[in-house]
Amino acid sequence: MSNTVKTSPQHLIIYTRYPEPGKTKTRLIPFLGEKEAADLQQKMTEYTLMQAQKLLQLFPVTIEVRFAGGNLQLMKKWLSKNFNSQLLYQHQGEGDLGQKMANSFLEAFNQGAEQVITIGSDCPGVNTEILATAFQHLKTHDLVVGPAIDGGYYLIGLQRNTDELFHNINWGTEQVLQQTIDIAQKLNLSVEYLPILADVDRPEDLYVWEQILNK
Repeated sequence: MSNTVKTSPQHLIIYTRYPEPGKTKTRLIPFLGEKEAADLQQKMTEYTLMQAQKLLQLFPVTIEVRFAGGNLQLMKKWLSKNFNSQLLYQHQGEGDLGQKMANSFLEAFNQGAEQVITIGSDCPGVNTEILATAFQHLKTHDLVVGPAIDGGYYLIGLQRNTDELFHNINWGTEQVLQQTIDIAQKLNLSVEYLPILADVDRPEDLYVWEQILNK
């Protein structure tokens, strides 16, 4: 880990990207422009972290930011102004999304975590209540997933390392959730589902973020 913070039994990993114009939310750039797309990335990441930090009012949880782009110094400069100084930071590393997530789960469990949840920063429907519910489900289920409208998932949580869930998946396709569940069934894992939510990846998804802003 990039910080010397003791890991709590509950461990939340948030995947995000440093909001550098031209290198983030690229599918939205033709619609929003490079700067606006980067601003959206920044705001959604900060919103996600705000929801995550509210968990600390309910129970101890370690919050880890797994980032792409930028560097540790830039990430800390960006986020330490408004968020708990006890955040963990770690670069996402090499490989496809599956390999990155498999590594992050393994490292968290090796650090002593007992329940590990991973989310991205592009699903503003993920609020404190959903995160708390996911951790609650992990007390009685091997696997918890939050299905996304596009056929993927916005959240995955485990109570023990299960590397197989992240291999042989067609990432970025509408098959991701079903392939993951198929593997879980072969492994006889008990599964609990969260509400279906929408990610913000394309111009037609922007209404999801606007609904959050208008609450």
